[in-house]
Amino acid sequence: MNFYVQEENIIATDLNLSNSFKSSSKEEALNTRGKIFFLAEKNPKYFRRCFLMDSSSSLPYDKEDLNVLRTNSMLNSDYSYFNKLIEEKTVVFLNSAYNNWTDLLNKKQINRKWKVNVIGLGDVGGTLVTGLRLMGGDVLSSIGIYDKDESKVNRWYFESNAILDINSPDAPFVFPLEEKDLFNCDMFIFCVSVGVPKVGKEHKDVRLAQLEGNSKIVSYYAKLARKNNFKGVFSVVSDPVDLLCKVAFNESNKDDKDEFDFNGLGSDQIRGYGLGVMNGRAAFYAKEKDILKNYNEEGRAFGPHGEGLIIVNSVENYDENISNLLTDLTKKANLDVRKTGFKPYIAPALSSGSLSILATIRGQWHYSTNFLGGTFMGSRNKYGLYGAEFETYNFNETLFNKLKNTYDYLNSIYF
Repeated sequence: MNFYVQEENIIATDLNLSNSFKSSSKEEALNTRGKIFFLAEKNPKYFRRCFLMDSSSSLPYDKEDLNVLRTNSMLNSDYSYFNKLIEEKTVVFLNSAYNNWTDLLNKKQINRKWKVNVIGLGDVGGTLVTGLRLMGGDVLSSIGIYDKDESKVNRWYFESNAILDINSPDAPFVFPLEEKDLFNCDMFIFCVSVGVPKVGKEHKDVRLAQLEGNSKIVSYYAKLARKNNFKGVFSVVSDPVDLLCKVAFNESNKDDKDEFDFNGLGSDQIRGYGLGVMNGRAAFYAKEKDILKNYNEEGRAFGPHGEGLIIVNSVENYDENISNLLTDLTKKANLDVRKTGFKPYIAPALSSGSLSILATIRGQWHYSTNFLGGTFMGSRNKYGLYGAEFETYNFNETLFNKLKNTYDYLNSIYF
């Protein structure tokens, strides 16, 4: 293992970086005041660009899959000297296969309010903007809005800026955007949707019905993010969230010849927001059907916003029957709302969208979809400087195998 100095940080790697960085001793490295970056070259299709190492991490980090969600305090004995530093959360994994990995060495926390830009002002997008305006005054400086339909932009510009609590007058200002300014922000929020079935014309899974149309649009904006050298967070709210995140990742990392060069969005930059409402619906049914008293404390949601969803009554005290019942009720909630004659967009826009996005910016626990071993998988996590920090668990094997089935299912749809 070689050690190199980078300002107040240390790079630990088997690679030879002597032409770019000053060499360091192992002793100096382990006593550094800054961070230690564990650098290794891993296939970007299956390994994250970066992440803060924690109790689920194991070195030399030869495989990335669902086991990242397991609590694992055992490190390879060859790397046991990293134990204390990992516990102190000062070790960051960096993937040198990404051409821009050096940009992450000096990455800083945003020490001001965020600028967010929302594209797509349909039912979901407009409601999401309303939620951000109402609740985001502490962390948002502005909300840019864009839609191909200029009348929608004008509508939400006038309406949302007139939403004001006189006791909290610092609500973020909402302003119209031109397409060229979409990526002048800290977070880009994709809410465009085409091919949404009309009420009464639903397929078995309404979300998958939107995949083909929405993937073409998200692909266009992912490539535009690459062209603009976007360094912020690329957020996907449109359905199917998990698969569109994968489309955004793949398409932004291809060159003009449609070949991967990984000069686009890093895996840590892309996040999907669809699982928050599934957790909210599970909590509702647990109470409404008197199924479970403590879902809000012990219950968890995993997987996609649709087929493959897994609702868990408790990770520590897993009951398959109760979990299956809650999962089934939650999956059908979308269609149940449609039976009332209305599209189910209010709870998704607020629970998955506004509330989860604001929790992301605040560094709080929330549900979102993140890159994990080449698949975008939804789970409970916090957003950090180097991407998602996952909540980890001592999984029941039956439950873990169900999660594995969902993980494989997502891979089978779009690879």
